[in-house]
Amino acid sequence: MLNIQGLMKQAQAMQKKIEEAQNKLATTEVSGNAANGLLTITLNGKSEMKKISIDKSLISEGEVDMLEDLLMVAYNDAHSKVEAMAEESMKSATGGVNLGGLKLPF
Repeated sequence: MLNIQGLMKQAQAMQKKIEEAQNKLATTEVSGNAANGLLTITLNGKSEMKKISIDKSLISEGEVDMLEDLLMVAYNDAHSKVEAMAEESMKSATGGVNLGGLKLPF
């Protein structure tokens, strides 16, 4: 028979590690770039945008469409980095246990 109390302790320990990983992710920032770094977007581990940096050379009349495209590229670059960081952090926190496709941490 399985040791239910032991399993509960393991589950609680895993939950604590997941919470610690989520807190760490929330305070971690990553940046995504477009146009060789002329446009940079910084996100936290929750994919919340924290900063946008636009080189002045990108801002000129008639360049709005290009700037909008570059913003999307930079955001998507940063977002994919956040997802990879979150996946690695959760894998570490759960000891590699598959949580059934749960979209963690947020």
